[in-house]
Amino acid sequence: MSKQNWKPGTLIYPLPAVMVSCGDKKENFNIITIAWTGTICTDPAMCYISIRKNRHSYQLIKDTQEFVINLTTKALARATDWCGVKSGKDFNKFEEMKLTAGKSKNLKCPTIEESPINIECKLENIIELGSHDMFIAKVVNIQADEKYMDENGKFCLDKAQPIAYSHGHYYELGQMIGKFGYSVQKKKKKKK
Repeated sequence: MSKQNWKPGTLIYPLPAVMVSCGDKKENFNIITIAWTGTICTDPAMCYISIRKNRHSYQLIKDTQEFVINLTTKALARATDWCGVKSGKDFNKFEEMKLTAGKSKNLKCPTIEESPINIECKLENIIELGSHDMFIAKVVNIQADEKYMDENGKFCLDKAQPIAYSHGHYYELGQMIGKFGYSVQKKKKKKK
């Protein structure tokens, strides 16, 4: 096997492509598309987003100390991309993309109603890193669209057709190939 050595870079892919909503009143509601995001703790539930200082949403989130991570889907792919390349200084992204600003349970900032999962976050800390600063937040509420719940109350995100971001491209997620712990799960013996 032959491998090339490259300079240090960001090749941990795929990542979720999420739309982060922010702002504390209708006049400053905004959406920023983020791929640098993830879970950092289970108890308490915590996550992060990383944003460049020059982005319009950076100061909005810093000032309001809150944001909502809205998971994206195949149906939201165009809006996800558009909200990542256009600035909230120049456009009302909710209006331009015909997205519905929903009501958070515990925050002033909006959710995106079309998203299957809205993760309400309260800012805990900002870590200055370089090109991006990391916004560490505590999850204070999650809204889940009931149309993706099965008869047992399990949320079936796969039915929402979530998308991922990989090195400049968006992808649909594929077929499930296993579940946590399947590699060590005991197999049932067949009855004769």
